[in-house]
Formats: sequence, structure tokens, C-alpha cells
Amino acid sequence: MNNRALSLDALRGYAILTMVLSATIVYGILPGWMYHAQVPPPDHAFNPNLPGLTWVDMVFPSFLFAMGAALPFSVGKRLRKGASKLKLALNALWRGVKLTFFAILIQHFYPYMTGGDLHSQLLAIFCFALLFPMYMRLPWEMPQWVRTAVQLGAMVIGATVMLCMSYPIDYDLNLHLHTSNIIILILANVSVFATLLFIFTFHSRTLRLAVLAILFGIILAADEDAGSWAAWLMHATPADWLYVPAYLKYLFIVIPGSFAGEILLAHTEKMQSVPDGTPRTKAWAMVAITMAIVVVNLVCLYCRWLNLNLALNVALLIAGYAVIRRGEGYCALWRELFIVGALMMLLGLAFEPFEGGIKKDPVTFGYLFTTGGMSFMTLILLSVVCDYFKCHRSTSFLVMSGQNPMVAYVACDLLIYPILGICGLMQHLGLFATSPWLGFLQGVLLTSLAVVVTMFFTRIKWVWRT
Repeated sequence: MNNRALSLDALRGYAILTMVLSATIVYGILPGWMYHAQVPPPDHAFNPNLPGLTWVDMVFPSFLFAMGAALPFSVGKRLRKGASKLKLALNALWRGVKLTFFAILIQHFYPYMTGGDLHSQLLAIFCFALLFPMYMRLPWEMPQWVRTAVQLGAMVIGATVMLCMSYPIDYDLNLHLHTSNIIILILANVSVFATLLFIFTFHSRTLRLAVLAILFGIILAADEDAGSWAAWLMHATPADWLYVPAYLKYLFIVIPGSFAGEILLAHTEKMQSVPDGTPRTKAWAMVAITMAIVVVNLVCLYCRWLNLNLALNVALLIAGYAVIRRGEGYCALWRELFIVGALMMLLGLAFEPFEGGIKKDPVTFGYLFTTGGMSFMTLILLSVVCDYFKCHRSTSFLVMSGQNPMVAYVACDLLIYPILGICGLMQHLGLFATSPWLGFLQGVLLTSLAVVVTMFFTRIKWVWRT
């Protein structure tokens, strides 16, 4: 097993690539389960009263879960080496600032924001290139102050160009700040609070759970009484373009993810010195069971077969535990992950009727707990494939994309689309809108191009980090 935990990289890669895929398939002509459950085809009008879950709704929670699982590997290792908690906390705040800047910058350089002409496409490519000195660790030997100066200089250039650009809508400075990529902005908010919580509860999962329980109570109280102090707290912000208290709900995915990371790290270090004797039959059984759990929930929750879904989940969870209830090595790893994941699944299904059924937006507790549990199952599945069976070559596209997710996220909008536009090929994408299969094929082709771009920069170690 690799110290990086390839299964975790693969989970992050799966999340980011399915995010790209969901954004590049043709709208309007595919079945409803190929889009977010609350924006069904053909008009994709948002319906907040429509419950359900699709694979697209699983994408973002998987990435949040992977973010939490990475904390023990990054922040946790520094804490064990005696790093200052204050310094790590300041680093977390700085990371949040850089992610917020990333969210604002990329949104303003997307070609559709600036008119979609040749000038817009060139600006998008310029932004993609400028992001390297901003977020990449430069490979040349130089003092730290020079690296910092280069990074800040690139940010100043990007901000200056952004403010001088013309848009179809006449934005003022205030709107520049509010126009940001919502996905990255949520990640920035949640990243800061999750990291701070992990730092100051490093030795106590119980304390971490206690904080979540308090947050749970505050959220429920705020929803119940709009005039309470809890409601004030859930709306209090010095700048709503920077911090939105409502985003803290996603900690209910990220913090359980940190538990998964601690379990994974502990077993990773242990299995480097102890040979594993897990039978292949158990590994194959876990592949089948974890995949079945994910598929059953996606199908039944989308179709609203709630009683059948509960019965099948209980049966699969019992079967899964029976397979791995004994054994060491990978079996013990999967058992710990499975137990926590099963508890989250059952908690999510118990909360499913609450708040009008499972919904991504406005996010419900049923959605948070269920998708968190499904993320545990996906991590087990990838642990079997990547770490136990060591299918490194066949999963390298997931692993390498997971090691460079920021590049993968913007590759289509800031590089591939602009190049296609400059070459005069964007107009031909309309051919894919003629049938559902072609509509899906468009997403596959564009996502594949994003994979190629990401793998290239990962191989040469041009990796963006905050």
C-alpha cells in the first residue's frame, strides 16, 4: 500500500472527473437520472420541492468526503511531528483565501462570461497559464520569499486584468466579488472550518462529534425560529462573498471523511510492516456489496421506492458485515470503514423523510448522511481495486486526476473549450445534441480531454495546490 493511499487519490479523481462529465453532457435530451434530480429535463428548471438522488448528486459529496479524508494525511502528519497548531490554523485561513480567490478568478475568465468571442477565448487560456505561478510549487531552487512574491504577483496580475475586463453585464467591484464559482466557494468555506476543527480536536473523535452535534442543534433551532440567536448566528457574516454560514452544513460529510482518513492512515502504516492475508473471495465480495449499496440507493431514491430501498440496504449491510467481521490486514481496514459507513447510511435513510425528502438543494440532512455513507462504500471499493488488487495502471487516470484536481476542474472551461473555439470546432458540438447517446458521448470525449491535460501536468509535476 502506498503512503499516499491511492484509493483516496482515486476517490478524489472519481469525484472531479464525474463533476466534469456531468457539466459536459448535452442538456435536455438525456434521461432525468443523468442530471441533478431537482433540475429534470427537458427545460432543467430548478424545483426545490422535488426529492431524489442521482449519480450527479453524488459527485460533490464524494469530493467533500475526500477532502476530509485527506486531513489526517496532510495536517495530521504535521501535528504528529510537533507542528504549531497556531501556524497550521493560519495556513488553513490562508488556504481558504486562496481558494476564494480561485473561485472568483476562474468564474470571471470563463468564455461565456466575457462574450465567447476570440478575445474571450484567449483570455481564458491566459488565465489557465496564470494559475500555474499562483498555485504551483515552482520547480526551481529559490528563496521562500521569492516564491511568495511570484505567487502574489500572479494574483495581482489576475485581479488587475479581471477588473479591467469588459463583460456582457456591467459589473461593479461589489459584483466582481459576488460573481464566483459556487462549488469552489463552498470548498473554501468548508475547508477552513474542517481544518480548524481537525487541528483542535486532533486527539479526540468524540470531541469532533460533539461539535457536530452542537452545530446540528443550532441549524435545527435556526430553521425553527427565525428570531433566535441561532438564526442570527447562521446568517451572520462580515462578507457574504467570502463566508456563508449555511455552507457549514457540509461539515456533516467532511468530518466523517476525516474519520475515514484516520482509519485509512492507521492501517496504511500498519500494513507496511505486517503481511496481509485477506482472502481474494472477501475482496470480491466487498466489491460486489459496496457497488450494490451505491447502485441500490441511486435507483431506489430516484424512483422513490423508499421501503424497498430500506429493506435492500439492511440486507446488504448485514451481508457486508458478515463477510468481513473477522480477519486482519485489509479485512480489518474494510471492517472499520464499513461499520462507520453503515451507520451513516442508516442515519441518512432515517432522516430521508425529514425536510421533504432527500434533496441536494436546499441541502437536507438525509442527503448529507446518505451520501456520506455512500462515500464510505465507494472508498472501500476503490481500496479493494487500487490497494488490494493493485490495479494501478487501469486506475492511473483516476489517481493522477485526484492528485491534481484543480487543473482537472478548469481544464475544459479555460483550455479545451477555448482551443476548440479558436479552431472553429465549437460550432460542430451541436451534432451531439441530436440523440441521447451522442449527448453522453460529448461528455465522455470532453472529460477524456480533461483527463489527458491533467495527467500530462501531473506527470511533469506541475500540480496546483492551495
